Amino acid sequence: MDISIFGLGYVGTVCGVCLANNGHNIIGIDVSDHKINLINQGLPPIVEAGLASLISDVVSNKKFTASKDHEQAVLNSEISIVCVGTPSRVDGSLDTRYLEEVCQQIGNALKLKNNYHLVVIRSTVLPGTVMGQLLPILEEFSGKKVGEDFGLAMNPEFLRESTAIEDFYEPEMTVIGEYDQRSGDILESIYEGIDSPVIRNTIEVAEMIKYTCNVWHATKVAFGNEIGTIAKNVGVDGREVMKIVCEDKKLNISSYYMRPGFAFGGSCLPKDVRALNHLSRQKGIKTPLINNLMHSNEMHVDNGFRMITGLGKKKIGFLGISFKAGTDDLRESPLVELVERLYGKGYDLKIYDKNVDYARLHGANKEYIEHVIPHVANLLDQDIDSVIDHSDVIILGNASKEFEAVLEKANGSKKVVDLVGFMNDPSCENRLGICW
Repeated sequence: MDISIFGLGYVGTVCGVCLANNGHNIIGIDVSDHKINLINQGLPPIVEAGLASLISDVVSNKKFTASKDHEQAVLNSEISIVCVGTPSRVDGSLDTRYLEEVCQQIGNALKLKNNYHLVVIRSTVLPGTVMGQLLPILEEFSGKKVGEDFGLAMNPEFLRESTAIEDFYEPEMTVIGEYDQRSGDILESIYEGIDSPVIRNTIEVAEMIKYTCNVWHATKVAFGNEIGTIAKNVGVDGREVMKIVCEDKKLNISSYYMRPGFAFGGSCLPKDVRALNHLSRQKGIKTPLINNLMHSNEMHVDNGFRMITGLGKKKIGFLGISFKAGTDDLRESPLVELVERLYGKGYDLKIYDKNVDYARLHGANKEYIEHVIPHVANLLDQDIDSVIDHSDVIILGNASKEFEAVLEKANGSKKVVDLVGFMNDPSCENRLGICW
């Protein structure tokens, strides 16, 4: 396939060379005469393991050429991949001027072209940028319509410096955010032969995935450093600690806790976060990431409270208040905190939780329920249908299987707030998700 690549920096050069090595014809576009001259001599403009020999091969085979002529590049290609930089401004916001300039250039060239053309944004951009900023530019300067005259897609890259070629050929996933199926089909075809799952979704999801991955990586580095600092100050080798922590692939290095939902609670996590924070303060160590975990958790309870009270209804039914499905443990349950806030504001509450109801009469939590939260215990109802019928707003509090059918059961006059993730769709007027 004939492909033009705009921006011959790190990402554009590696992607262009690898696609050329796979048999595609690549026209690379850049404003730098120095980069263009180096590439056309078969020399790499960046230092990257394995790149020098590959670029020499694809240039000598005439599979990769570099130029400044953006118009001819678009007219002589079927796909344009945009890889220009998106640097930070002083205030931390994203500078998209180079992207906008390139989209103007592509749009002007598309005006002269009769054939369908796919525009792929590979630069890192915040959610809403492609559809809200770049698409209007492409349509305005081309005088053409997306989905009819040209396609549009987002294709975030996950290339690490020093292993970029390996990462291109052996990715954990290939993410395609597509305007429509035709755009996604064409983009997927250029990755044929690369053995990785192809994930196709909306453009906005693809934009967000790149930021989520990078911020998660930054979080892991900061977390490891803070644990290492605390460990060193108590005479422990933090490298050994984190090495052993990473041996647990069921919980520690896994997807188990990696989904949006409500705040954490229970007898372990809040207590242990506070204890480690106290230790770091005793030692005079600054650990801002760990120190803010409880604050972040409390803000999530605040979000839930505002969501519920913002509905303007007084009759509230909770389905599940233990911090986790399949348990009667109410200790530091964020759901109990939510109930107590609403109760204190005079809301008419009913609660259904068969495990907690059992614990009120039996179980290890009987004393806690009777002496610490008796007012909450008095709101318990053994009949789930009675709670649903009574309530104008139904809160899905934990992931008990018996609550799965409630979204269908509650008629249209009732609002449902899902704190768990039972909803398959994003929030709408009567169905609200805490993070979706």
